[in-house]
Amino acid sequence: MAIQKHHGGCHCGAVEYTAELDLDAEALICNCSICRRTGALMMFVGQEQFTLLKGEDALKDYTFNKNKIHHLFCTTCGVRSFGRGEGSKGPMIMINARCLDGVDVFTQKTKPHDGAKL
Repeated sequence: MAIQKHHGGCHCGAVEYTAELDLDAEALICNCSICRRTGALMMFVGQEQFTLLKGEDALKDYTFNKNKIHHLFCTTCGVRSFGRGEGSKGPMIMINARCLDGVDVFTQKTKPHDGAKL
């Protein structure tokens, strides 16, 4: 599969976005203190591959540790469908593959990431 535009968002529909990504790429499963608890399947895109369609006003920002990653969640349903941060190549968006429409997370390729050591 090549890079395609995918629709995603939170559970209640207050937050919606599109992201251009390749679902054949591996999603990261992180064991840091927040990802371990929320179960995110992380895929990363640059800001130019992400469009927030609605819900900026419905998002709450949570940061911890070095405060470099913005763990955004819907203030209505609590779902963390994407986040913002700085990657090695500049600003990036973390997409939670579990929040993309039509994605079978049981067949999604995954790769472990030892975020607990960071």
